[in-house]
Amino acid sequence: MAKFWVCATGAGCFLALLIFHSCFCDFPILRNFVFQISWTTENTLYRLDVGWPKYSEYFTGTTFCVAVDSLNGLVYVAQRGDNISKVLVFTEDGYFLRAWNYTVDTPHGMFAASTSHEQSVWITDVGSGFYGHTVKKYNLFGDLVQVLGTPGKKGTDLNPLQFDNPAELYVEDTGDIYIVDGDGGLNNRLFKLSQGIPMIKIHLVWVADRGNKRLQVFDKDTGEWLGAWDNCFTEEGPSSVRFTPDGKYLIVAQLNLSRLSLLAAPPVGSIGSCSVVSTIQLADLVLPHLLDVDRKTGAIYVAEIGAKQVQKYVPLNSYFPLHGS
Repeated sequence: MAKFWVCATGAGCFLALLIFHSCFCDFPILRNFVFQISWTTENTLYRLDVGWPKYSEYFTGTTFCVAVDSLNGLVYVAQRGDNISKVLVFTEDGYFLRAWNYTVDTPHGMFAASTSHEQSVWITDVGSGFYGHTVKKYNLFGDLVQVLGTPGKKGTDLNPLQFDNPAELYVEDTGDIYIVDGDGGLNNRLFKLSQGIPMIKIHLVWVADRGNKRLQVFDKDTGEWLGAWDNCFTEEGPSSVRFTPDGKYLIVAQLNLSRLSLLAAPPVGSIGSCSVVSTIQLADLVLPHLLDVDRKTGAIYVAEIGAKQVQKYVPLNSYFPLHGS
């Protein structure tokens, strides 16, 4: 039976995404590059892939989240709206494969678990209907496999487990699940549901806390709060965070600034301090909500609720090694 710990994240942790900082000692050293991310400079690190997707007409709602299945080369997009397909599936090259809409009410967060022993898609649902206030697991074709929480009923109870607007989640390769519960609802808490599979190297859990303008850091095993980065977010807090595949940098989305920022990751064993390496400034009112990073290629996929689309940014140099290789 799964076990869990609960760690309060503080009021205002409305839009949060979990990501882990691992020890990447086995990876090759990152080559020296001049990082100057701006659409007005010549030395850019990322470029917009204008050919992704091949046909943007499939985006018919408000695109809230995106998840990358690096193992199978798939990209999942969840969108909100009436009488539309809630989940769209594309290839990493931008070709549309399929869509599904079953048991999805109002998607907020999404994660694609893609390992040799686990291939699934997880969605947090903040809807008020029968499928709302739950965290749901699907297979790659959209069949519902598991439901966490009490469908259609929000609350604070642990037995039976209840959520109130579960915002985001992260599924570790061990099967452990981290869930941020409380997108403006009753709860402001971080769950860990453990499968008990041993795994080394993962040490820290990073939480994007937009409401309090900070990145919070927790110990992965004990849930102890270790500190926060806030000096980089005086204007706008982060709504999403991901590490690059080599663990050298964090990529964060800042919703109302329509900005992606590249931050230097701290040394292993320390939370360090926040340092902005460079930024990608998007057009006004694009509103990047959540993002995901392909662990093989380093490509960034950004769900933009203002522009109602997902865009792909690819590194100009393929320097990101495969996670775990």
